[in-house]
Amino acid sequence: MSTASAAGLAVDNAVVLNDSNRLVVRLTPCDIVARVTPVTHHAGHHMSAEREVELVKWLAQTGSPVATLDVRVEPRVFVRDGFKISMWTYFEPMESRLLPPVAYAQALERLHAGLRQIDVTPPHVMDRVDAVQRDVASRDITPDLADADRAVLANALRDLKKSIVSRRQPGQLLHGEPHLGNVLNTKNGPLFMDFENTAYGPVEYDLGWVPTSVSDRYRDADQNLVGECRGLVLAMIAAYRWRRDDQHPSGRQSGVALLSLLRDGPPWPAVA
Repeated sequence: MSTASAAGLAVDNAVVLNDSNRLVVRLTPCDIVARVTPVTHHAGHHMSAEREVELVKWLAQTGSPVATLDVRVEPRVFVRDGFKISMWTYFEPMESRLLPPVAYAQALERLHAGLRQIDVTPPHVMDRVDAVQRDVASRDITPDLADADRAVLANALRDLKKSIVSRRQPGQLLHGEPHLGNVLNTKNGPLFMDFENTAYGPVEYDLGWVPTSVSDRYRDADQNLVGECRGLVLAMIAAYRWRRDDQHPSGRQSGVALLSLLRDGPPWPAVA
């Protein structure tokens, strides 16, 4: 609130919109969205708050469907009291929060087209999988995983990774997690946000994060590969829910449910 006030905005209240790996608040009456992380949040990570802001600015220049920074504030990351703060446009939610699958798929195609115009080289999606495999193998990071559950996760990650890599599908810059929680349904159509996990890989990996009704409508996608990526995504999310420091609102209950899905095997359900 103090940072926004110092930028000349009228602020007398803050409403928490999300509190998991970062804090997202709506500031009123100026109607701006502030995203807040500790300055140490991206330590050892390829993406920083500053890089994310630059990426979104580039995407906006390509006409990609992204939620942009608020034009009333300098387009940069503010640092205050050990936190990094970025100021984003607030979009009034549509009466129906349901995204039409066709519009969702078309917006994702446009986003991928915009991402292909940006010359950055992030880690490959399989580098992220490697990190998750290390988490599953570490009893310090995932201390509450029973041996049998640890084996289920380890085997799923290993087998799906091997199968996906063997397909040698062409890759490109990806959003990394374009699930329903990272897309806004606005009067201007679907807009993507939260580019914290951008990666390089096949578009089918991004499709593994969206509802089946959306991935089925994405043109020229390898649907068999989408199915395998969907299983990989489920295994990754399951592993995150078992991390000792996980703060996701769905908690450990979600981790138990995802393990059950992995035991059932394919066809894998969508995460949303």
